[in-house]
Amino acid sequence: MKINLYSKNILILAMPAIIESLLQSMVGFVDTLFIAKLGLKEVAAVGISNAILQLYFAVFLAIGTASTVFVSRSFGAKDKEVVKSISSQSIILTIIVGSIFGFISFFLAESFLKVMGAEQDVLEIGSLYFKIVATPSILMSMMFTIGAILRGSGDTRTPMQVGIWMNIVHILLDYILIFGIFFEGFGIQGAAVASVIARLFGVILLLRHLFIKGFISHHLDAWKLKVEMMIDLVKLGLPASLERLFMRFGQIIYFGMIIRMGTEVYAAHTLAGNFTIFASVIGTGFAVATTTLVGKSIGAGNFEDVKKYSLASMLLMSLMMTVTLLITYLFSSQISPLFTTNTVVIALITTVLVIDVITQPATAIVASLTATLQAGGDTKFPMYMTAIGIWGIRTVGVYLLGIYFGLGLVGVWISIALDNYIRAIFLVMRYRSFRWVKNLS
Repeated sequence: MKINLYSKNILILAMPAIIESLLQSMVGFVDTLFIAKLGLKEVAAVGISNAILQLYFAVFLAIGTASTVFVSRSFGAKDKEVVKSISSQSIILTIIVGSIFGFISFFLAESFLKVMGAEQDVLEIGSLYFKIVATPSILMSMMFTIGAILRGSGDTRTPMQVGIWMNIVHILLDYILIFGIFFEGFGIQGAAVASVIARLFGVILLLRHLFIKGFISHHLDAWKLKVEMMIDLVKLGLPASLERLFMRFGQIIYFGMIIRMGTEVYAAHTLAGNFTIFASVIGTGFAVATTTLVGKSIGAGNFEDVKKYSLASMLLMSLMMTVTLLITYLFSSQISPLFTTNTVVIALITTVLVIDVITQPATAIVASLTATLQAGGDTKFPMYMTAIGIWGIRTVGVYLLGIYFGLGLVGVWISIALDNYIRAIFLVMRYRSFRWVKNLS
C-alpha cells in the first residue's frame, strides 16, 4: 500500500514535467518544419546552431540541478528563509554565467560555426542567426534556473503552464516573423527573434510566480553576493555540467563514425533516435520528480522515504519507458514510411528499436539513480560513470562492433546497450552503499 503512495507522488510530479518536455519537442518540430520551407542552408544553419546551444544547455542545466537539490532539501527541512537565499543566489549565478555566454556568443559566433564545419553559404546566415539567439543567453539560463527552483519546491505544474503559453507565443511569432502577414517576412532571422521574444515572455512569467510564491525577496539585502553559498552551488553543479559535456562531446565523436558508415545508416540512426524521444521524455519527467522527492526526504531526515522513492522511481521508469518503446517498435513499420520509402533504412530502424527495447530497463535505472545520487549531493559519481561509459564503452564499442567487426548500425546500438547496462550495475552498487548522501550545508 505504501509503495503505491510513493509511486503516486512520483507520478503527480512527473506528469507535468513530461507534458512540458513533449510540448517543447512539438515546438521544435514545428520550428524545423517552418525553417525547412526556407531551404536546406537555413535548416543546416539552425541545426549547427542548436548543436552548439546543446553545450550551453549542459552548463545551464547543471546550475538548475544544483538549485533543485538545495531547494528541495530546504523544503524538506521546512526552512523558507534558506529557500529564499538559495533562490536569489542561484539567479545571481545564472545572470553571471548567462552574461558570459552571451558576450562570447556575440564576438565568436562565426568562429563557432566554422569549427562545426559550416560551409560559406551556411556561415553567412548562420552566424547572424546564432548571434540573435545566443547573445541573450541570460534568458535561456534563467529559464532553466527558475524552472528548477519551482520544481525543487515540488511545483512542476507552473513550469508546464508557463511552457504552454510560451510555446503558443513561439509558434505564432515564428510564423509571423518568418513568412510575414502584412509585411515581408524576415526568414531565418525572424525565427531567431521569435525564439528570443518567447523566452523573454517565459522568464517574465516564471519570475512573477517566484515572487507570488515568496521564494525570492524584494529587499536589496537578499541580493547581496554570498560567496560560500555560491561556491556550494558551483561545487555541486560543476560535475553535473561536466557529465552532460562528456555525453555531448562523446556523441559528436561517435556520430562522426556513424556518418562514415554511409548515408542510409546515418539516416536510420537519426530517425530511430526520433522514435525513442517518447521514452526519453518520460525518463526526463521522472528524473525531475525523483530529484525533488528524494531531496525533500533527505532534507527532512527521513531516509526510509529516500529508499522508497528511489525504488519506486526505478520500477516506474523501467516499466513505463520499456512499454512506451515497445509500443513505438510495434508501430514503427507503419510509421517509418511517413519519413522515408527506403526499405534498407526502414529495416535498420525496426532492427535497432528491438535492441533499444531490451536496453530500456538499464536506461531507466541509469536515469533514475543519476537523479537520486544528485539529490543526495553526489554529482561526481554519475559524472565519472558517464565519462567512462561514453568514452570507454560506447565510443570504443561503436568503432569495434560497428566498424572493425562490420556490424554497422546494429553494432552501434549494441554498444549503447552495453554502456547503459554496465553503468546501471555500477550505479546500483553505489546506491546500495548509501555513501552518496552528502551534507551540503
